[in-house]
Amino acid sequence: MADATEFHDRMLSLGLARVSEAAALASAGWIGRGDEKAADQAAVNAMRDQLNLLDIAGVVVIGEGERDEAPMLYIGEEVGTGTGPAVDIALDPLEGTTLTAKDMPNALTVIAMAPRGTLLHAPDVYMDKLAIGPGYPPDTVTLAMSPVERVQALARARGCAPADITVCVLERPRHEDLIRDVRSTGAAIRLITDGDVAGVIHCAEADKTGIDMYMGTGGAPEGVLAAAALKCMGGQIYGRLLFRTDDERGRAARAGITDLNRVYTLNDLVTADVIFAATGVTQGSILNGIRREPGWVTLETILMRSKTGSLRRIEYRSPVK
Repeated sequence: MADATEFHDRMLSLGLARVSEAAALASAGWIGRGDEKAADQAAVNAMRDQLNLLDIAGVVVIGEGERDEAPMLYIGEEVGTGTGPAVDIALDPLEGTTLTAKDMPNALTVIAMAPRGTLLHAPDVYMDKLAIGPGYPPDTVTLAMSPVERVQALARARGCAPADITVCVLERPRHEDLIRDVRSTGAAIRLITDGDVAGVIHCAEADKTGIDMYMGTGGAPEGVLAAAALKCMGGQIYGRLLFRTDDERGRAARAGITDLNRVYTLNDLVTADVIFAATGVTQGSILNGIRREPGWVTLETILMRSKTGSLRRIEYRSPVK
């Protein structure tokens, strides 16, 4: 008989999909209603309730913030029944609260699970990120390269011209120089207003999404979630934490991070097998958004396991209660 305290990712994966679906369903009523906080709170409440039904001894390592900033799903919160395997949980109950409130593309609910101590406890600071999809030699692109050099290197690896490369970048004032440099190569840029977990995932399905590379600064916690997805789908990601204040450096110290200049690779961010689930909230290039019709609601979830490299797309149709 299998040990109930071991991390049996196959057995846990469907439960994780239900957690993601529950958060998406809860946020459905807030799509396009202009209330970001209400949409986020609905997703948080539902995700927490569903997590607490799982037979796990879970600890949130990537969550809604530190305990004094978030009433639930805060970093360090214990979730699950406490009777199963010890696991790390990384989550974003609603990635793209603004996208949801405005009914813009690519809002998702996102969650990952791995054995205890194997997900980086990333502090809530910025991270300089660089990601590409599967099929390339290690270090095809690196953070040490300039944006121009990255585009040129990826084009060489693909056997194409820089003009055939598309880079995904968060539309922020801090990225103006990066955008200018990338466009100077002839490459195209897909600007996104929010949702850089989805932005990184796009790279893993370049044939479908048209995005070859992600670069720029965004939240470090989202970097861990994105790495969990790439661990399952294949690809490379590099991240370096950025600190602007002593308070942010203090957050890193509390998270156990001592080397403030370290460049993290995929296997540094996620050191063991992981399962990952995401459910579409608004229509997107990765997942279909929530579809409502009289008496019914339909969702699409992507469920992945790094151990097997499996990827399932699950359509869930439920009567409206």
